[in-house]
Amino acid sequence: MSARRKIRMGMVGGGPGSMIGPIHRMAARLDGEIELVCGVFSSDMEKSRQTAEACYLDSTRTYSSYPQMIAEEAALPEGERMDFVAVVTPNHLHFPVAELALKNGFHVLSDKPATLNMEEAQRLHVVVRETGLCYGLTHTYAGYPMIKQARHMVAGGQLGAVRKVLVEYPQGWLSGADVEENSKQAQWRLDPAQAGVSSCVGDIGSHAAHLSEYVCGDVITEIYADLNSVVAGRQMDDDATVLMRFRQGARGVLVASQICAGEENTLKIRVYGDRGGLEWTHSDANTLLYKPLDKPVEVLRAGGAGLCDLAAANCRTPAGHPEGYLEAFANHYRNFAAQIRARLESREPDAVALDVPNIVDALRGMRFIEGTVKASTGDSRWYTLPLIAGIE
Repeated sequence: MSARRKIRMGMVGGGPGSMIGPIHRMAARLDGEIELVCGVFSSDMEKSRQTAEACYLDSTRTYSSYPQMIAEEAALPEGERMDFVAVVTPNHLHFPVAELALKNGFHVLSDKPATLNMEEAQRLHVVVRETGLCYGLTHTYAGYPMIKQARHMVAGGQLGAVRKVLVEYPQGWLSGADVEENSKQAQWRLDPAQAGVSSCVGDIGSHAAHLSEYVCGDVITEIYADLNSVVAGRQMDDDATVLMRFRQGARGVLVASQICAGEENTLKIRVYGDRGGLEWTHSDANTLLYKPLDKPVEVLRAGGAGLCDLAAANCRTPAGHPEGYLEAFANHYRNFAAQIRARLESREPDAVALDVPNIVDALRGMRFIEGTVKASTGDSRWYTLPLIAGIE
């Protein structure tokens, strides 16, 4: 067996003005398992060079386009080329970058949503299946250890049969009517050509839906949606309320909004069964409240005793030492790198490595996004989400 080495990453997107690109790079560096070796960070070569220099990249590995990067990296010796591509562009480029990378032998870790629409998501599913390569999606909040603990407790029956799911994700950053004029992030998120059919649901509602399905170990099957463009002049939704029905019988309410003035990133989920409930809030991500029906509330803490193996494996510090967004993001990168390393070492990845949102989550996420738009504009009271061929 050859000596262990770092997993080599290429990046598409994440240049000057990007919010998520630098976060991806920080998350990838955190465990020392991954090194950034190449990239095309902007369609403007000068801006791409600026980012590359800030990342101390070799100028010969800074490319003018993603097709050039993928082609030239594929031509390098196996011991030099990148192992995977991180896709951190606006939504409309997620699919073409991922498809080309996979077809040229590179694993892909993409920002969400996976594609611009369901048709692309289904095509991506075919490519992932045919190539057999690793594909991951950075639904950040599933990376928190206490969310993994919540999933374990639901699966273990501590709540009993799940009856109700309440998930809310209010933000206030799009409250102003002039925000698009001053924010690159707002401009592309409110542009259907770059964002897709939905802004608010596509951006944060999809996170809330994925969190609901991940914690409950269940699938949303029917929705009743009310999407709104609250700020005058916008083409796309900036506010959403969705009623949900799950396959195993639970009912849910999802609220996602970017016009709640004064709110920051106020994600919260509550799950109730016939024997108890759970509550997790992003602003206190190290804490999970367990509420048994006939006993006092229990407070579970990240890094503390009594956590399940998966939650413990994703804790990084002792109890009482705060962990947050970057650490949760880094858990996905570390676990995805472990999948690739297992392949390099001709062995099966373990359960921790495999605990990364994948192509199935990608399909269900896009189904939810498009479903909410159809439900909100349709005549029927409830909209049944179509089954996804090949996985359901």
